Amino acid sequence: MSIEIKVPTVGESISEVTLVKWLKETGAWADRDEVIAELESEKATFEINAEQAGVITQIAKEGDTLSIGDMVCVIDTDAVRPAEAPKQEAPKLAEVVAAPTKDVTNSDVKATPVAAAIIADKKIDSKKIMPSGSNGKIIKQDVLEALSNPGRKPGAEMFSRNDRPEKMSNLRKTISRRLVEAKNTTAMLTTFNEVDMGPIMEIRKKHKDKFKELHGVNLGFMSFFTKACCYALQKFPSVNAYIDADQIIFHDYCDVSIAVSAPKGLVVPVIRNAESLSMAEIEAMVVELATKAKNNKLTIEEMTGGTFTITNGGIFGSMMSTPIINIPQSAILGMHNIVERPMAVNGQVVIKPMMYLALSYDHRIIDGRESVGFLVTVKQLLENPSLLLFGKDPVEALLEL
Repeated sequence: MSIEIKVPTVGESISEVTLVKWLKETGAWADRDEVIAELESEKATFEINAEQAGVITQIAKEGDTLSIGDMVCVIDTDAVRPAEAPKQEAPKLAEVVAAPTKDVTNSDVKATPVAAAIIADKKIDSKKIMPSGSNGKIIKQDVLEALSNPGRKPGAEMFSRNDRPEKMSNLRKTISRRLVEAKNTTAMLTTFNEVDMGPIMEIRKKHKDKFKELHGVNLGFMSFFTKACCYALQKFPSVNAYIDADQIIFHDYCDVSIAVSAPKGLVVPVIRNAESLSMAEIEAMVVELATKAKNNKLTIEEMTGGTFTITNGGIFGSMMSTPIINIPQSAILGMHNIVERPMAVNGQVVIKPMMYLALSYDHRIIDGRESVGFLVTVKQLLENPSLLLFGKDPVEALLEL
C-alpha cells in the first residue's frame, strides 16, 4: 500500500510554503516519524515526518512552492526494508605501513630550476600552480603567486562580473513586505540617548561566575535591558500599545520580542510575560530562542504576539542606527556597541564605556514626552542597576512615594 504525504496546515494566514530541503532521496527508506523534508512558510521553517515506514518517492522538488494540501511525496509501505551494508574492516597496520605514499610534488612537472627548488622546499602541489612560462613551464613568479594566494584555484579570476539570480525565500519576502509596510503605515520617529555601561559591566565581572554556577546560564546584557524596558513600559503604557482601527489597545503585560539574526533572515521570537521573569529566566529564554532561531526550529507561536521589541546591532559593530518598528507594535529599542569615550563628570574628563540607545516609535500613538521619558527611564535604570529591583529608588519604594 502507498500513502501520500501532503503539506499540513501550519497557520490560519498561511496558504503556501516552499520545499527547502529533502532529507530523504527517492528510493530511500524512512522509518515512521522520521524527518524526511524541510518546508518554509512566510514565518518559519518546519519539518514533515514519515507517517508510516517505507520507501520514499519524491513528488515535489527542492525550491517548489506548494499550497496547503499539495502532495510532497509517496511512501510505499509494502516495500521491504533494505538490509544494512556490512561494515568494512579497517585496514591492518601492516597493510597501512606497506602502502606506497605519494609525494605532494609531481616529478614530471615542467619548471625552471629555481621554481622546482622552491616547490620541493615548500612541498607545494604543482597541480595548484598556474604556469605562465613558455611551453607551459612553471617559473619562479608562478610559485610565489601560489604561495601568496593558497586558496585560489589555478586560472581563477580574482574578480568576476557574473550575475547570480537566486529565488527569494518566503521568509525574506515577508521581511521585505513588513519593513515597507512599517515605513508606509506608521508615523515613525527615532529619539536617541546614551548610557554609561560601567555599572552593569562591573556587576557582570563580579557575579558572572557565581551566576553561571547557580543558574546554568551566562549573565548577559539582554536581561538588564529587558528588565529596564519592562519597568519603563509599565510607566509609559502607550509605548506598550498599538492602534487597531480607531482604538488604542493597551497591554497590561510585557511580551518582549528579541531580534535574532538567523541563517535565512531576521526573526523576532517573543519572551512572554517578561515583566514577571527573573534575570536568570530571561537569560535562559534568550539562549533557548536564539538557539532555535539559528537551527531554524522556531515555531510560529514563538514568533507571534510581541508587544515591544529589542534589537542589538552592537553585536555586529553598529554604533548608531534607526531601527524599524516591528508592526503592529508601536516602538522598538535599538542597542549598539560599547565604546570607551571621554565624558565630562563634575568638571573632569573621565573615560567611560558608553552605548548609544535608539527608540523608534509611532508618533501617532506615542508623544515626544513619552518617548523621551521612556528612554530616560531605561537609561536611569541601567546606570543604577539597584533600581531594577523595584523599578525605582528603594527608599521611595519603601516610603511608597
